[in-house]
Amino acid sequence: MKLTLLITATLLCAGRAGAEQSAEDRFRGLPAEKQEELRRRFRELQSLPPAERAELRHNLERLDAMPPADRQTVLENYRRFQQMGPEERQQILQRWKEFRGLPPEKRAELRQQLRRIMEADPAERRQLLDNMGRWERMTPEQREEMRQRFRERREQRRQERQERRQEKQERRQDRRG
Repeated sequence: MKLTLLITATLLCAGRAGAEQSAEDRFRGLPAEKQEELRRRFRELQSLPPAERAELRHNLERLDAMPPADRQTVLENYRRFQQMGPEERQQILQRWKEFRGLPPEKRAELRQQLRRIMEADPAERRQLLDNMGRWERMTPEQREEMRQRFRERREQRRQERQERRQEKQERRQDRRG
């Protein structure tokens, strides 16, 4: 909800710098249903505790201060987030809460993974989120077993590549000899 309010506030403020039309004029120019939606969201915003409103205000200031390309990226990510189903959005929000408590280097790694999820087509995104859910439901022992299987498969692929290289090298030597 906070993200929705932040984006709504951003969109309301989007044209304020250098805009020839006042915010009130832009509001009055909207269809009645859009005006009511904005009123509802404004009431939700006003009902938040002061600390949450301050946090949203701070985030809006950060968004306003972003270069246009970065702001566009944020808005595009939000658009994709809104297109997700409720379960997917809930999973993303849960991950965000966990993310905020991590050290900076781990957050950077996870940002890259999140970018991959957000840019994935819906079927691939569903598979990635399903896999993440299965991983979370595993016991530590099951996770270690999966890690071991992964290491074994990786080692097997490495050995197969090495064998192919060796065979290729032997064929070259046979042709020369």
